[in-house]
Amino acid sequence: MGVAIITGASKGLGRALAGALAGRGWDLVLDARTAEALAESAESARARGARVVALSGDVTDAAHRRELVAAARGLGGLDLLVSNASALGAEPLVRLEELSVDGLRAALETNVVAALGLVQEALPLLRESAEGTVIAVSSDAAAEAYETWGGYGASKAALDQLVAVLGVEEPGLRVWAVDPGDMATDLYAAAVPDDHDARPAPESVVPGFLALLDRRPASGRYAAPGLVEPDLAGSLGTEAGR
Repeated sequence: MGVAIITGASKGLGRALAGALAGRGWDLVLDARTAEALAESAESARARGARVVALSGDVTDAAHRRELVAAARGLGGLDLLVSNASALGAEPLVRLEELSVDGLRAALETNVVAALGLVQEALPLLRESAEGTVIAVSSDAAAEAYETWGGYGASKAALDQLVAVLGVEEPGLRVWAVDPGDMATDLYAAAVPDDHDARPAPESVVPGFLALLDRRPASGRYAAPGLVEPDLAGSLGTEAGR
């Protein structure tokens, strides 16, 4: 199929996406900060037939971002960049009156600045691809006001706008901000440790991401849960550019 970079790929949605793409014949460059967990994710993808380069590191490090793109070049190019790595800014989340400015800077650095830096590094390869695609994993907190989610939500709202402008500036690419909806992930558990309500597994929203890759709608913002409904064409039409 092609070559994809996925950040934050050691667990949760990143790992689920890696497994699904590997099963479809994609080769992968996987990133995460924790080497041991990343190795497990990479081995799982290899078991599905993918060539995998696993590089542990921090996406806020420019040298690490260059390493990720160089690895994709070594696999033959780059067709898909998934910016999934995220930082909360505070664990657990706190009200804005308590949010440290350093915490907000950390969220912005990972969720926005690093995402842009990786796109800038990857653009030459993405432009060479016949189906160059950027997916930035967003959040409903980017569009809705939830108590304690202000810093994280602000960073994701900034990411949404970055993606929207990139889609205009790069008409030859597909550029999507994708809200995966509620998921049972370590990130959510760290954000709200006292919330023990059942939530869907990350694997349950992967079909929405795959639907985007299959149908390649216009650049814009999409909600993954809506893309797995029976009327995908209608969902794509109403979600595009929201």
